[in-house]
Amino acid sequence: MNTANHTTLNSSDRAVYFIFGATGDLAQRKLFPAIYSMYREGKLGQNFAVVGLARRPRTREQFREDVQASIEEFCRFKPDNNEEWNAFAEHFEYMSLDVSSVPGFVELCKLAEQLDERFETGGNRLFYLALAPEHFGIVAHNLKNGGLLEGDGWRRLVIEKPFGYDLSSAEKLNSELCEVFKEEQIYRIDHYLGKEMVQNIGIIRFANAFFEPLWNNKHIANVQITLGETVGVEDRGGYYDRSGALRDMGQNHMLQMITMIAMEPPSRLNPEDIRDEKVKVLRSLRKYRSTEEVRGHVVRGQYAEGTLNGKPVPGYREEDKVAPDSTTETYFAAKVFVDNFRWAGVPFYIRTGKRLPAKATEVVVEFKKVPDNVYLTEKHDLEPNLLVFRVQPMEGVYIRFNGKSTGSSEGIVPVAMDFAHSSGVGINTPEAYERLLYDAARGDSTYFTRWDEVKLAWSFVDKIAEAWKEDTSDIRSYAAGSWGPVASHELLAKDGFKWWPVNGQREGEGEIRLTNRVDGQEG
Repeated sequence: MNTANHTTLNSSDRAVYFIFGATGDLAQRKLFPAIYSMYREGKLGQNFAVVGLARRPRTREQFREDVQASIEEFCRFKPDNNEEWNAFAEHFEYMSLDVSSVPGFVELCKLAEQLDERFETGGNRLFYLALAPEHFGIVAHNLKNGGLLEGDGWRRLVIEKPFGYDLSSAEKLNSELCEVFKEEQIYRIDHYLGKEMVQNIGIIRFANAFFEPLWNNKHIANVQITLGETVGVEDRGGYYDRSGALRDMGQNHMLQMITMIAMEPPSRLNPEDIRDEKVKVLRSLRKYRSTEEVRGHVVRGQYAEGTLNGKPVPGYREEDKVAPDSTTETYFAAKVFVDNFRWAGVPFYIRTGKRLPAKATEVVVEFKKVPDNVYLTEKHDLEPNLLVFRVQPMEGVYIRFNGKSTGSSEGIVPVAMDFAHSSGVGINTPEAYERLLYDAARGDSTYFTRWDEVKLAWSFVDKIAEAWKEDTSDIRSYAAGSWGPVASHELLAKDGFKWWPVNGQREGEGEIRLTNRVDGQEG
């Protein structure tokens, strides 16, 4: 489903990249390594420049040293020699900038014009705002006031989540951006959409005749999406205590993965047609109409002290910058329905939380069982068939079906076919930010969220948040290192289902495993 905008493809390696927040964690861990990987793979030629922007005073040489350190630590490629590295580093400049200062942007425009001429970038400019959302509007307006949006070439704005705190704040933020940029120039990044297996969901669905005919409520019993984190809030306690799991993960990552699973085949392999189908899914989400309905379909929890990987860890309320009486959720699970012809009646169970036993993101599609009282089912309690998309940390596809037990005339056991996209964590495959940054430079908006997607997602999430605000008595404690509150398991149990174990915990007793990896080695 990855597409190219052929009108901009030839200019994808000609641009000046402006990284606002260049001394921050995101730039160091993700953006600079992504740019270097693009360079090493030939996706960037010699006609590009990168301008790092932040308040902190840095010389050009100090900035280049920072970039080198980040690449050596976090990039999948390492600099081979000084000559190669120096040629790459020559494309990097730094400028200390107060984003509220129009004169500062005027000076930045002069630097941009010099870089355009020096590297022959054709005037193409990509502005990446690795900043807090409250700065988005002022930066957008000052880019215009400083003259950076004038002249030849394309202009694109990439912004990070959160896209607001609720629908009202998101609308205000979007209004400020759209006073300067057109919707087609705004690239709202959700790094989960850049992950290999999330993008692979559509290929596996639409390119295989033995999946798509079964992809409906006649054959699928339920869909489960798990996004587990072992970490706590770390040094983000101040931000997280105002946000919580619902806003931090549910409004974006979780709902976006639902759209990838539930969307209809697009009429054309065009970014807007693909995003149109995702919007249709979000429009079909059944909204909760009352506080009672929210309580019946959504579980929220907060981690208490516990043990993780054999080590004691504190509870959420003991974390730095977290209120001692905080009612912020660090976990939530929900039963969601997509009310359209294909999915009517099929529950989508989603869960995400911090301090869970495993760091893993998986989508489990559970198919309906063979009818009772027919051949084999009278003597055997057959397990349902599963199709599992492993998003992280291992990327791959897992299929579970029933087969004959070896050496037995009647025994039936689950058989697991396991395809690992990479045969180990850290294999040299493109990472999410690299894919998305490259797509933005090409003008391919397929895996970026459009405004109507953001608006519909907030409309759904706000109903839950409003119900939670009315009464906090339903927040449940769960021990760090566990899989969340007991109520999250009861959410499925009352429908006759259970949460399936995630990667690393799936191997069951008597299960036969047939494993393949992309390197051709058998596991």
